[in-house]
Amino acid sequence: MSLVVDTTTKSTAAELSASRRRLVIDSLGIIASVAGFGVVYGLSARAAGLSLVEAMAMSAIVFAGGAQFAAVGYIASGVSWPGIVMLTAFLNARHLLYAAGLAPYLADRSRAVRATLAFFLTDETFALSIAHFNRIGRADLGGLAFAALAATFIPWNAATAAGVLLGGSIPDPKRIGLDVIFPAAMGGLAVGLISGRRDIVAAVVAVAIALTVSLAWDPAAGLIAGGMLGPLAGIAVPTEAGSGVSRPA
Repeated sequence: MSLVVDTTTKSTAAELSASRRRLVIDSLGIIASVAGFGVVYGLSARAAGLSLVEAMAMSAIVFAGGAQFAAVGYIASGVSWPGIVMLTAFLNARHLLYAAGLAPYLADRSRAVRATLAFFLTDETFALSIAHFNRIGRADLGGLAFAALAATFIPWNAATAAGVLLGGSIPDPKRIGLDVIFPAAMGGLAVGLISGRRDIVAAVVAVAIALTVSLAWDPAAGLIAGGMLGPLAGIAVPTEAGSGVSRPA
């Protein structure tokens, strides 16, 4: 659970290719889910009175699914813009944890590169990238670009346009089961990252805290609390005998 990347093991070209193929396979479910909910966002934006240009601008510039859904709901309810900014910033605070998880792998990159990558950081991009980086033991900007652009940014924006333009002629993705693809895909990626008892403890505690806080208060607060306290619980677990591998949490 250390934030120090193990630099003693680096992937070979064959291992990099194999991990990239796995990345593409893992992305398939993410792409379907992102596209489905991009359509729903487009429908919601249209219902809230946003034009095609406004809805597309939000998807291209904000590029944060949960925050965009919240924002169009607040717009429809007449919430002021300062209030919308504050509430959506709180909702997206979990990205601080994602950035901390990727930071050790990208420490040798320029500030401009890291700032660009930060713009494209989403739940899906993080999950796909951190799994890929862990497999190869280092950063791979090509793999991260695929996760950010091909698996997330492009499908999300294309689906936004479809939702706004086609409107009610598109079936609700929940009616055909697309709503379960995203949590299932993310859950599968998370399980693949577990390699020891520290990881197990961190995952169990994080899920328990996230569910408790979400049900008692707010889902966004639950994600943040679980994401912060779960790793701390994992760190408190004694290191397994013979385990000398150091990798990001």
